[in-house]
Amino acid sequence: MIHTFKAVGQPMMLDVGSGAVHALDEMAYDVLTLWNDHSPEEICAALAAKYAPKALEEVIGEVRQLEELGALNAPDDYSDVELHEPGVVKAMCLHAAHDCNLRCKYCFAATGDFCMGERKLLPFEVGKAALDWLVEKSGKRVNLEVDFFGGEPLMNFPVIKQLVAYGRSIEKEKNKHFKFTTTTNCVLMNDEIMDFLNQEMDNVVISLDGRPEVHDRMRPTVNGKGSYDVIMPRFKTAAASRNWDNYYLRGTFTRNNKDFFADIRHMVEEGFDLVSEEPVVADPTEPYAFQPEDLPELFEQYERLARYYVERERAGKPFLFFHFNLDLDRGPCLPKRLSGCGAGHEYMAVAPEGTLYPCHQFVGNPDFAVGNVRDGIKKPEIGLNFRNSHVLTKEKCRNCWARFYCSGGCHANAWNFNRDLRRPYELGCELEKKRLECALWIKVKEAEV
Repeated sequence: MIHTFKAVGQPMMLDVGSGAVHALDEMAYDVLTLWNDHSPEEICAALAAKYAPKALEEVIGEVRQLEELGALNAPDDYSDVELHEPGVVKAMCLHAAHDCNLRCKYCFAATGDFCMGERKLLPFEVGKAALDWLVEKSGKRVNLEVDFFGGEPLMNFPVIKQLVAYGRSIEKEKNKHFKFTTTTNCVLMNDEIMDFLNQEMDNVVISLDGRPEVHDRMRPTVNGKGSYDVIMPRFKTAAASRNWDNYYLRGTFTRNNKDFFADIRHMVEEGFDLVSEEPVVADPTEPYAFQPEDLPELFEQYERLARYYVERERAGKPFLFFHFNLDLDRGPCLPKRLSGCGAGHEYMAVAPEGTLYPCHQFVGNPDFAVGNVRDGIKKPEIGLNFRNSHVLTKEKCRNCWARFYCSGGCHANAWNFNRDLRRPYELGCELEKKRLECALWIKVKEAEV
């Protein structure tokens, strides 16, 4: 399969099976756009009014050479690949707090309580049982990932400290290494917490939406006031204390700020060089939810961001945007590319009372409660359904050019919009494909230097 496209005005082609990326001139682009559905004679006839016959013949000859070299229409049928080692869990989202000190308007966790009707904190005993369960289910894996999540996890900082200490105490005996992370809004950040996170957390994810007016509109405090002025100095101090490494500044953009490129630029110009900005996923009836007619404007913003990305890089002031971080040489192994995040079988979420869910976005939905950390998995059929919902079983993914990069998209989005794990959230698919096209354009620009 080949995918021809234009990104930031540049005609390009991706060969899906081989992963080869080509920058093209207009003639090669026109030829390749017709290549798989027309004979060379038909292509020459279709383009005769636009290009000289001899030039067309030369380009067609070059395209044939690409096919002979395996860089065009390379095989991409991987239906016989064994995707998983069944029963091995490697990552956990441990909900330290079902409570929050902000009241973000788009919060999928219902401002912290996950629609469970009660704000609560994770007891140490439940967290300990969760770590023990993860160790038990991790097989021969050594590195295990645990993300302290919320709500706002730092509202339960004493228990986080206890759980990290417990995890470290069993690593040698169990031949494991815990890679702890924390996702926080930084409202409670102080020197003690910062020192602890720097010592024990492999990564810290910090939540900022962008410009002050954008951030404050969607992320107010409990009393309805803006939170930007409170947290921005703490963000900077936290990132600097980690030597501007092993953190991510993660934001959400909504229909209120379709010009989200300006928010990313604001983050970068404030000194942050590891950033991500995610499109909100919300009920379409919400005023801040995206609609299909918004796509052209959002596409244009990603192209502006790509140009800025390259400009900064060439000026010696680079930054990393999560969705442009594409490794064409190595990247995930084939089974991982096909299977995705591993929710429900490689990755699990644990609520404060110990209930196990396929991922953090299903927490609070009783239909997806698969068991408990004390008693184990009680509904294995749920995990099996997630395990078997991958790009080879999703009709719209099987023949999509982006399938080896997005791995079928988010299960939670598919369920929330379509009530079917195997029907991807289409608006999200379109945005993902545009981000990938821009990332491929960036790779071409980097190769030019």
